[in-house]
Amino acid sequence: MYFLKPISDEIHSTRMIFNKHKRTMKLMLVSIFACIAAILQAAGGFLPGIGYFISPLATAPILLCTMLSIPFGLMSYFLTIMVLFILQPTELFVFPFTTGLLGLGIGLAFSFFRKRISIITTGTILLLLGIVSLLYIFQFPILGPVVNDSFSLLTIGGILLFAFLYSWLWVELAIIIFKKLKMILV
Repeated sequence: MYFLKPISDEIHSTRMIFNKHKRTMKLMLVSIFACIAAILQAAGGFLPGIGYFISPLATAPILLCTMLSIPFGLMSYFLTIMVLFILQPTELFVFPFTTGLLGLGIGLAFSFFRKRISIITTGTILLLLGIVSLLYIFQFPILGPVVNDSFSLLTIGGILLFAFLYSWLWVELAIIIFKKLKMILV
């Protein structure tokens, strides 16, 4: 079955190549990824309308950086939060709980798991927890007026389905992007 197939070892071999580079080059790459993520996430505030279609792409830099190195992935996640504090403070609720957390979670899952379903499930659970936290704990209307702030199993089921499909999309995109990135790093 497709979901039970193991992901190839390209990610682990690329991580070994990445670890051979100097620390300065790694830190520059982390800062570039963090800046790209912050700009993409802030696009929703700077470009109303089309920016909301651009801001989900902020997952990619965090995901790729975490796939290369877990400590550097965490560093890029927190650095992006700090840059967003300066650039677009309104995105400080959204990024740490949705796009950034998804990138961090899937990147970590690529390190610990081999099968697609495990990686997708990790991303799904983290995105679900992030959205539910924003909706019901912080009372932040992440989904707009579509969802009211009273707890509903139907809403949770819809978010779960969305989180699964979205996480699956990002896992497949990460594999494609990582193969292209591998050519650049080697």
